[in-house]
Amino acid sequence: MTTRRWVGVLMAAALGLAACGGGDDSTSSASTAAATTATTAASTTAAPTTDAPTTTAAPPTTEAATPAGSGAIRVPEDQPTIQAAVDAAAEGDLILIAPGTYHEAVNVTTNNLTIRGLDRNEVVLDGQFEMETGSRDRGASGVAVENMTAMNYSKNGFFWTGVDGYRGSYLTAYRTGDYGIYVFDSINGLLEHSYGGGSPDAGIYIGECYPCNAVVDDVTSEHNGLGYSGTNSGGNLVIVNSVFRNNRAGMVPNSGSYELCYPERDTTIIGNAVYSNNETDTPAIDVAILAMGNGILVAGGVQNRIERNRVDDHNKTGIGLVPFLEEDPNDVEPSPDSWTRPCAETKNDPVPDPDTVPDAILWDAKQNSVVANVVTGSRVADIAVASLGDVAVLGNCFADNEAASSAPLDLEALAPCDGTGTGDWTAGLIDIGQWLVDAENAPPSVPYDKAVLPPVPVLDGMPDPETAPANPAVNMPPAVDLDAIGVPELPAS
Repeated sequence: MTTRRWVGVLMAAALGLAACGGGDDSTSSASTAAATTATTAASTTAAPTTDAPTTTAAPPTTEAATPAGSGAIRVPEDQPTIQAAVDAAAEGDLILIAPGTYHEAVNVTTNNLTIRGLDRNEVVLDGQFEMETGSRDRGASGVAVENMTAMNYSKNGFFWTGVDGYRGSYLTAYRTGDYGIYVFDSINGLLEHSYGGGSPDAGIYIGECYPCNAVVDDVTSEHNGLGYSGTNSGGNLVIVNSVFRNNRAGMVPNSGSYELCYPERDTTIIGNAVYSNNETDTPAIDVAILAMGNGILVAGGVQNRIERNRVDDHNKTGIGLVPFLEEDPNDVEPSPDSWTRPCAETKNDPVPDPDTVPDAILWDAKQNSVVANVVTGSRVADIAVASLGDVAVLGNCFADNEAASSAPLDLEALAPCDGTGTGDWTAGLIDIGQWLVDAENAPPSVPYDKAVLPPVPVLDGMPDPETAPANPAVNMPPAVDLDAIGVPELPAS
């Protein structure tokens, strides 16, 4: 093996070892022990940008608490804390949270709740860098969380795991130690009108589901290690109308047997603005440092549809399809005829005999389509495909993209989405081995609780939070008219 190719193997191995994901099973600790304060949050670190706002909740009334199942449960009028309201709620209840700063780690175990802040910017869950997750739903289906902010948690802002039916609307996750808005091993969901900023992993993450049956619509993710990440997710997973900017890397779906439901496949990425993902001073997991400078980077994923996105200003690739080498895997790579098997089925497969598992798996990016994107300002290549083997046999296709450069050269002629390609696949191949060298010399991760971030953004909240009825996450996700989505303009930063 040549030195250049060996460096490429090492680079891909680093990607595999550092990849994100995994269920957060350690967050069962906290909410009952967490004091709730509806006054000023006293930050426990010196980072001046992480203080929660000074807000005051309405004082409790002397009236009897609203009985569970009879309508809205108000915090703090009916119950003194969010956790107390969640614990008192019956299926289908609406919990309304007054403006205030709440030092809680809320665990949700009741199905079909709607948990709503009355002001997105002034209902603030503040973990004070001590608690793990602002709102955690572990197994309660149909739970909608909306119109509030979570910040200063050592793990996640908002988290759903092991659920059928979820919705996160008008949420702000800021300065968290793992993910901002995190969905794992869950199906039938919607994330909309939300923001994730200041996480070392991903601001927005959906992983380990197939078919996920999920929509991500109108989210903004910035100043994270990764704007979006999704390990082994896909199947009616639609990411549209969103902004991924000023992260180390923009969008990085990937495959790996270290989680279930592999490979990553069949994710639809349409109509997003992905730009300036070259940040060097964010919190970042290792893979984010390695992937830095890429816009949409599919690492070993298959059959993804990447269409009508605007991608601009990246130090490496605008849209790149690259290999992902996983050392010490847990299984063999599944054959293409098994890619459509649902996660609910594959999770019950017997554990493979270790003697049959290879020392490594090279997850190549295969059968992805990259169509009608506008890609500009990439310093290596606007559109690219790479492999440690023969890139010509991977089945990826490219068509109708506005792109000034490609690797290999003339990529749309080599791999059209209709007809047979012609040309030289060896001309202008991307040297992804250089990425390992770049990562070794890149600025290291900044601690999430010390990173310099823009102030917590003041964002539009949901309409009529006081009077809108309970809206649990049933019949998710809504239908999306993909044909109606065009290439977006770059929004103002």
